[in-house]
This record gives sequence, C-alpha cells and structure tokens, in this order.
Amino acid sequence: MDSLEKGSTSVCNPRGRSSRGRPPKLQRNSRGGQGRCVEKPPHLAALILARGGSKGIPLKNIKHLAGVPLIGWVLRAALDSGVFQSVWVSTDHDEIENVAKQFGAQVHRRSSEASKDSATSLDAIIEFLNYHNEVDIIGNIQATSPCLHPTDLQKVAEMIREEGYDSVFSVVRRHQFRWSEIQKGVCEVTEPLNLNPAKRPRRQDWDGELYENGSFYFAKRHLIEMGYLQGGKMAYYEMRAEHSVDIDVDIDWPIAEQRVLRYGYFGKEKFKEIKLLVCNIDGCLTNGHIYVSGDQKEIISYDVKDAIGISLLKKSGIEVRFISERDCSQETLSSLQLDCKMEVSVSDKLALVDEWRKEMGLCWKEVAYLGNEVSDEECLKRAGLNGVPADACSSAQKAVGYICKCNGGRGAIREFAEHIFLLMEKVNNSCQK
Repeated sequence: MDSLEKGSTSVCNPRGRSSRGRPPKLQRNSRGGQGRCVEKPPHLAALILARGGSKGIPLKNIKHLAGVPLIGWVLRAALDSGVFQSVWVSTDHDEIENVAKQFGAQVHRRSSEASKDSATSLDAIIEFLNYHNEVDIIGNIQATSPCLHPTDLQKVAEMIREEGYDSVFSVVRRHQFRWSEIQKGVCEVTEPLNLNPAKRPRRQDWDGELYENGSFYFAKRHLIEMGYLQGGKMAYYEMRAEHSVDIDVDIDWPIAEQRVLRYGYFGKEKFKEIKLLVCNIDGCLTNGHIYVSGDQKEIISYDVKDAIGISLLKKSGIEVRFISERDCSQETLSSLQLDCKMEVSVSDKLALVDEWRKEMGLCWKEVAYLGNEVSDEECLKRAGLNGVPADACSSAQKAVGYICKCNGGRGAIREFAEHIFLLMEKVNNSCQK
C-alpha cells in the first residue's frame, strides 16, 4: 500500500504515575526580549543496539548484506531521515564501533553488564539514557531491519512530536490464519483463533491482522525510565510488507540480500543508468599475481566468470574499460582477448576516467567504478556506482557502497555486474511509475 496507516490507543500507567513526563525544557532567548524564554524542542536520538556476541551469526551486525555491513542499512536511513538530533550505536565491540563511526554515527560503549546474553534491550537503552541526560525521546531502531526507509522514520517522528504520542512501534499486516496449539499427549482438538472454517474468507475480503515487525520502537524518556517501551498514549505505525525484512527471522542470507537489493534504501542520491564501467586490472580483473615464464614473459590470469560478466555488461550497452598503474606489455593485454579498451602506466586515474567520461558525454552518476587500491579512492568517491573486491585494501573499502563477496580475479567483476543489473532494474522500474 502506498499510504501507510497508523493506529493509536491510550493505556493506563501500571505504576499509577503521570504519563506526561518531564516539563518542557526552556532556554533563554537573547533576541526575544529581556527575561523571555522559548521552548526547546525535545531531543530525539536514534539508538541502534549492536553487541558483538550474536549467538546465531557471529558479528552478524557488521556482516555484509548486499555489499553493505548489516548495521549500515539502518544507519543510512536514520541519518538521511534528518529527524534525529543524534544517531548512536550502543556496542561492546571494537569492529562494530569502527563501522558505526564510518557511517557517521556516534558510539556508546556498552558495559559488560548490559552486554550479557541475559540483558534485555530495555537494559541497554536505560544504561544509555543514564549517560545522556540531554535525550528526551529514544528511537530504538533494530540493526536487523535493513529495508527500513527514511520516510518511515520521518512520519513516526511527526507522530511523536506533533501528535503527542508517548510511544510508537512498527507493525506489518499479515494474512495468516491462526489455530490453537495442542500440547503433546493431551487429548484435545485444535480450535480456530481468527477464522470460521465454514466461511474461510478470500485474501481480498479480509483485512488481515497487525503484527510487530521489530523494525523500531520509539518512546519518551519518562516511559523508558519506568521500564516500558510501549505505553502512555500509544500508536502503531504500519510498514509495507516488502520493507519488513528481519534478519533475526529471515536467516537465509541470500534471500535477504535479494529483498534488500530490490526494496532497500540506497541513499539520497538517485541512481542513473550506468553507461561506463571502469575496472582496475590488477587486483580486480586479476588476483594481483604476476607469473614470469622461462623466457621472461609476463603471464596474468583471470576468471572465466568475470569474462562472462564483462560480455553481459557489453551486451546490455555498458562500455567496459580497464586501467592499471603498471606498465603491462601490449602482448600481455592482447592475450586476455576481452575486446575492451585498456590503459596502462596511469599515474592519475581520476584524470583519465574524467577524460573518458567527457569523451562519452557522461556525468559521473552514469559511471561505475570497481577498484581495490588507495589510488582508486578518488574515482570510487566520484562514481555514481562503486565497488571493491572482498580483498581490497581497507581505505578503498571505506570509500564504497558495495563490497563484493568474491576476491579480485575470482568472480568480483561478475558479481559487481549482477549488482549493476539489479540497480538498473530499480532505475527502470522507478521510471515506469
């Protein structure tokens, strides 16, 4: 559905305390007259909980999903939403901290107590609030929901700030018939819980039911301090089914990747159709190894899968060109039999790619670049679509939006080609709407 729905309800505070929370913060307005105060807007902080001790998938929160660390998908959505005064990751792990900072988030180092298997999400959130008195509202976003979009967060922030809700959580509509569970060894019959078997409704005749999908829980500070993420004046926010991907449930990683590639949020910049792919020879087309024959001739090798990927790109109308800092012999390049333009002994890769771009009448958004070295960084940053093989240097990895699962010379080009095709399909679908 294009228009997302919301619902609300008020609940009594089980502890009998006021649910209106703290009085609004006031600050002195030096321009508004002597002694005049204005209300300071409440501080809304995004908080992603990401401890390192995942039992199901080791370091799941930073495992690459569709070329991006899992936590990176929700961090991108939170930062681009523009509704948070601060975006935080609560973690106990150095690698997760590094990834969080790479995406632009601040990091709260979680205590050992709040990092135990027995610790709850609420424990970790309360600990965070104890260190951050400036925060009035928490948007607890699950790292395992990679199809979250900024528009969802913007609408929920409006519900909290403008419509006065104390807590809002995400749900998804399911059309599933439920039956009562029968314990083993008990002589009972199952009973329908939400249908009449004699009048089973068609899907189109039934609104279905709302289920929490775990993407996010927003709550005001006073509720959390009393031990609740849901309470007070409470509302749900209905997300689209295609955006409700939960890696805790959807543990088939390849299936989750396909969902994210089709329905995930890729950033503020709109993709344009790719017309040119520039690829590094050493470390991308090849594995970087150089073999020397007995007569001192240089020999390099590449993967047939990559050759097929190059052929598919060319058939789809994408020009493929190669670049290298090394002085590869023309004999060596000809032996590759790839029928692509290749330039070697390149000291300034950015200048050459810019020249190619202008020669073809393209903007940078129409250029894709696959690199693996420090010398590729500027090209990677400029290109509309960028990627690196799995074994690329760390600085090149930090400059891109897609990290291949394959190493250089071992299928990285074919994998990146498939990534290009999927994103171009998104471009074409958006143009048809």
